[in-house]
Amino acid sequence: MPSFDLSPYQGIFPAAMTFFDVDGNLDTQATLDHWHWLVDQGVHGLVVAGTSGEFIAMTIEERMTLCRLAVDNFSGKIPIVAGTGHNATKLTVDISREAQEIGVDALIVILPYYSRPPLPSVIEHYRTLRRKTDRPIMLYNNPNNTACTPLSSPQIAQLVEEDVVHMVKSTMESVVPVHDLSLLVGDDMRIFYGSFLSAFEALTAGGHGWISGILNIATAAAIDMYRAIVEEKDMEKGFQIWKQILPIVHLYTYQKLGPAADIPIYRGILALRGRHAGYSREPFTALTESQLEKLADELRSTGWLSAGTR
Repeated sequence: MPSFDLSPYQGIFPAAMTFFDVDGNLDTQATLDHWHWLVDQGVHGLVVAGTSGEFIAMTIEERMTLCRLAVDNFSGKIPIVAGTGHNATKLTVDISREAQEIGVDALIVILPYYSRPPLPSVIEHYRTLRRKTDRPIMLYNNPNNTACTPLSSPQIAQLVEEDVVHMVKSTMESVVPVHDLSLLVGDDMRIFYGSFLSAFEALTAGGHGWISGILNIATAAAIDMYRAIVEEKDMEKGFQIWKQILPIVHLYTYQKLGPAADIPIYRGILALRGRHAGYSREPFTALTESQLEKLADELRSTGWLSAGTR
């Protein structure tokens, strides 16, 4: 049995974006305004200082600023999961301990990145973190953004049995890890799908929730899809909602606007909706005017933007 109450960790958890000003400075007010907008729509939790929050472009102090911002405004309302991973085990522990002192509810810890420690060292990385912290740990299994081989489902299940990890964000195109872990550990851990490619299949395959940057944009639709699949057991309704979300997914996966990263696309969608979009830190750059025009056309044609907008 898990050593923590994991019942709050299910549903739609946006990998919340961080907002910067035109000079690349952290804009806490714009960030907070965006987070409130997400929470007001009914999200079940927030992931802050994660990949879509551009943690890799921030100092550790700035990551802690985001943790304080989330705790000060949302503590006790929804679970706050903080990105505290680092390539080095010591720094992962230090960041995680500081975040738990601030008051975050859980830690999402990406596999060590850039360097390539052998698999036994990666596993020990999480064991060390568990010994030195007292928050639920979400293992962020993301092979595309790390140099490490992803942990297999049996290896994750072993860490669950050891009470080392308590949740997983499985950021892979395949949903195989989701249904494998559902079989191996069931409700002894919380299984979150972490990509935007197969969220419908992941929720129908035993996933407890969905974490993704796209949830900064497709928030209400994702909540409706989760409710249809998980709460109402209406797979057809869920699938129809998923097909409404897919055009947003395809903007990035098929590069319909030309070369563009996902976060600038989401910022462009916010801007077209009349919301403050902020900036990313370079080398991420904003969409060009030509790309924004293409984006507006795509959104209008798929029902995501009303006719006559822009």
